[in-house]
Amino acid sequence: MWSAVRVIVEADGGSRGNPGPAGYGALVLDAETGAVLAERAEAIGVATNNVAEYKGLIAGLRAAAELGADAVEVRMDSKLVVEQMAGRWQVKHPSMRPLSGEAREIASGFARISYTWIPRAQNHRADKLANQAMDGEAVNRQAARTSPAAWSGALGAPTKILLLRHGQTEMSVDRRYSGRGDVPLTDHGQAQAEAAARRIAKLDGIDADTPILASPLSRATSTAAAVAAATGGRVRVDDALIETDFGSWEGLTFAQAVERDPELHARWLADTSVPPPGGESFDRVHERVRAFRDELVGAYPERTVLVVSHVTPIKALLRLGLDVGPSLLYRLHLDLASLSIVEFYPDDNASVRLVNDTSHLV
Repeated sequence: MWSAVRVIVEADGGSRGNPGPAGYGALVLDAETGAVLAERAEAIGVATNNVAEYKGLIAGLRAAAELGADAVEVRMDSKLVVEQMAGRWQVKHPSMRPLSGEAREIASGFARISYTWIPRAQNHRADKLANQAMDGEAVNRQAARTSPAAWSGALGAPTKILLLRHGQTEMSVDRRYSGRGDVPLTDHGQAQAEAAARRIAKLDGIDADTPILASPLSRATSTAAAVAAATGGRVRVDDALIETDFGSWEGLTFAQAVERDPELHARWLADTSVPPPGGESFDRVHERVRAFRDELVGAYPERTVLVVSHVTPIKALLRLGLDVGPSLLYRLHLDLASLSIVEFYPDDNASVRLVNDTSHLV
């Protein structure tokens, strides 16, 4: 049986001058053992104490999400942030509202979250990290193993796959079937790719040696290239990551496809073995993605790998991680430029750590 991943987030922020040179610190602890699972610290330029406190909270929540936490207890010595996030105080200052909104969006991904005020003396670890940040020392550390057997029962160290959906295209703006057609990113899509790249480049274990695998379609390779520019890495194209072939429905809206082939479209929605006219069934996509997963885990044991692809292949990898049926294809939504994380273990276990995270686009 899978057990919940319970963590404690301790966060702090400071400003030397208020406003003045500011920085934040955050750490994630195993709620059962107290072991430090992740630490984050970064300078944020000139800002107020309250802004730095919120930045620390956001960094801590993101780290908890990357670790796959289900239940989070946040501990901070900022009464303002704790009371506002708990919903007992209103967020009145305009500069605080976007930060509060960003924190709430990340927090919404956890099954349970609570906020506890603690005295400054009890928040000394986060305070130390915040001071390191203000002294110019950035920190981005994570425990070598983020999946203890006590949490999941998995044995060995996993292959961690970061799953990044490509950025916006004109076809996605118009909500048209976009499979094998090679449509480029819009300017907004390129900006989304660059925002995701900045996020990924800061993740623990990401460097110039991190493999970056992409679908051959330009909307994916352009998104992957943005990440490679941020990490110093190199993009390798893999045909197994290409989107579903929608056949003669390519370029049509949902309504247009229904109008053209009403009976076939209804069967296609009900049965993953049914292909679009002249296209590829979801079952066939799943099988090629399964083969890709097997090759990837064999080629990169205990490594972190970035995969830049499309909705259906990413859903297929998440489905493999969750060991669930094809209904996931219809019930899971993936935003443009969203990040998901799945880990595959040498004992055939798996753990989905993050799904459809777009906090980097806020």
